[in-house]
Amino acid sequence: MKHILLIEDDAVLRENTAELLELSNYKLTTAANGKIGIEKAEQILPDIIVCDIMMPEVDGYGVLSQLSRSEATMYIPFIFLSAKTERKDIRKGMDMGADDYLTKPFAEEELISAIESRLAKAAILKEERESALIQPLETVEELQSLHQLKIFFDDNGKELSFNKEDVIFHEGQHSNNVFLVTKGVVKCYKLDEQGKELATDIYKEDDLFGYTSFMQELPYQETAVAMEDTCLVAVGKNELTEVLDNNPKLAFELIKLLADDVSSAKNQLLEMAYSSVHKKTATTILKFAHKINRSPNEPIKISRNDLASVAGIATETLIRTLSKFKKEEIIAIEGRNISILDLEALKSIH
Repeated sequence: MKHILLIEDDAVLRENTAELLELSNYKLTTAANGKIGIEKAEQILPDIIVCDIMMPEVDGYGVLSQLSRSEATMYIPFIFLSAKTERKDIRKGMDMGADDYLTKPFAEEELISAIESRLAKAAILKEERESALIQPLETVEELQSLHQLKIFFDDNGKELSFNKEDVIFHEGQHSNNVFLVTKGVVKCYKLDEQGKELATDIYKEDDLFGYTSFMQELPYQETAVAMEDTCLVAVGKNELTEVLDNNPKLAFELIKLLADDVSSAKNQLLEMAYSSVHKKTATTILKFAHKINRSPNEPIKISRNDLASVAGIATETLIRTLSKFKKEEIIAIEGRNISILDLEALKSIH
């Protein structure tokens, strides 16, 4: 049973969160302020720490700073849980080395998902550290797959955080970095001559993007924007070039990924040219369900403009088509949320 240290000065929230985590089969230790939290962390060495920021005695930033300096506690995953939602506060926490940053109020599944993800990552990194004690350190020459490249990004890249609708880079901007999505969703798009937005791709957690410009030594060929609060790790082009120079097999894998993207874009253009409006809309909903959610049955929270942009149809046409799907009980719509009610019916539309 994994042991969580919860540091929270609000008694009600502390008790409610502790109860939630205990019901999810975690062992809990709680602390009412940062000073007590540091003492307990050093005593029990928990598997993960969930910590508020605004607290008496020592705030959350102070807790993370002190624990990061100790060899015994520096590798413990650390999640900030705070009402501070400004971008500069989130950036400060992530720049200090926090593994995640959840804002209050939070959904139960959001907290559980963050904990599970960080525990899994910590376990993998621990295995790698222990393996390094008896084996030579892995060098860039040993990277042979995209999976290993993503681990390289995670271990060596610069962590970046973006709020929903923040621009990550603009079309035409000098392409300094290649990115890995660690949390959230990123949309890339181009503008046509009339200024209409055409979405070129959607990237979710564990996807690489920005490498097209890298492979061709060009400025960014599209604009990238965060569709929700998003965390990335970035590796500079020079560093990535060195990795690929020493890893021909990895370079080949990246070329294959680029070729797959070109093929996907080609198919999307053909679909836009020849598919019916209903088919375009159905296919686009399925694409977003695949990109954003683990299951197509989960609601998709996405703007109508983004759906229309990817589908290549007018927003008004998309809205009429969605209304038709809703009347036929293929989908359900609540605000910006779209839920798939009949997956097979949606797949069969043409």
